Amino acid sequence: MSATAATGGGNAAGRTAPAQFLDPNVLARIDNLDLIAQVVVDGFISGLHKTVYLGVSTDFAEHRQYTPGDDVRKVDWRVFARTDRIYVKTFEAETNADVVIALDVSASMGYASGEVSKLDYARFMAASLAHLASRQRDKVGLVSFDSDLVDFLPPSARRRNAILQALDRARAQGSGDVTAALPRVSERLGRRGIVVVISDFYAAPADVAVALDSLRVRGHDVIALHVLDPFERDLPLSDPAVLEDLETGERVPVTPKGRAAYRELVDAHVTALARALGDRRIDYDCFVTDRPLDDMLWRYLSNRARLARVR
Repeated sequence: MSATAATGGGNAAGRTAPAQFLDPNVLARIDNLDLIAQVVVDGFISGLHKTVYLGVSTDFAEHRQYTPGDDVRKVDWRVFARTDRIYVKTFEAETNADVVIALDVSASMGYASGEVSKLDYARFMAASLAHLASRQRDKVGLVSFDSDLVDFLPPSARRRNAILQALDRARAQGSGDVTAALPRVSERLGRRGIVVVISDFYAAPADVAVALDSLRVRGHDVIALHVLDPFERDLPLSDPAVLEDLETGERVPVTPKGRAAYRELVDAHVTALARALGDRRIDYDCFVTDRPLDDMLWRYLSNRARLARVR
């Protein structure tokens, strides 16, 4: 039974890439994760360069807003001339990081009310993030999990192809327990880095927060990407139906009259997750599988820029 849902997301500022290159339903017809990642990231980057996202340069050295005390020799005056805002260059040597993508592959991730399952969407996310991180010269790794670890590829500068192969063979199966799996992930990781957890987070928000905090307390910056299907968010029923839990087989009858109460529960779950993770300084965003992929990349880069400022 897929029974949580999400807030909608606003458009990424300055989106200029052709919409068809970022639409999950279109991407689902491309049977090549490498091509999908290139199409999504290259289209997204093209849009960034036309809008100057935080001054992102062609070689992906990051920029951040000037704060008193910064070395004025690092100010990018060309960006200032275009935007009338002062940004400081942060060079590649200062921004390279270990990026680990932790992907939930439990049975509930296989749910799809349309062309794109939650796992498909999550794999598009993961492949795009791996491609983007590689272009930023970050070391990239992948962990897939259900109630335990399924695949583990430690971060490496040459890991991208192996990650794409692991994503390609990933299947949604088995019972999931994010609260048990994530502490095991934290035990396997080495030096501090960025951990991006992609899951439908079927657990109590407080328990999810504790599990993700097991990564943060070891020094990692944690980004939680919550993936849900449009049916889970809206429950668009015109007739009574029975929902079945994909992991336990439990069946629950529902009626159209229960839709409003269901949506309140969904909104409460998402709000509680956002609050519980925010209290632990864990970045959180919720994505429905019909949401364009550039929104996710925009959020990721926003978080990267913010984390660089607070370190």
